[in-house]
Amino acid sequence: MAKVNWTDEAEGLLRDIHDYIAADNPEAASRTIEGIHARADLLERFPLVGHWYVTALGREVRILLYGHYRIAYIVRSEETVQILGVFHGALDIDRYLL
Repeated sequence: MAKVNWTDEAEGLLRDIHDYIAADNPEAASRTIEGIHARADLLERFPLVGHWYVTALGREVRILLYGHYRIAYIVRSEETVQILGVFHGALDIDRYLL
């Protein structure tokens, strides 16, 4: 099984998502964050489950979907997956994955 590591930036983006949703509905914010974490936990057993995405600068990452959110990650090795960020589908992901 692979170990899933969250970058500091990814954790910050997750906090931002929580805070944005919590302003209107704290329970929905908690459910959303729990769901994103549960979805990312899938990467422990199936690190290649996400689809390939090539950024505007040619960087190759994988994207795992959860509702309206995209979990961007890279597989560092068979034992390590690194979450780069979590982005709402309406955002231009290329601005963040330079």
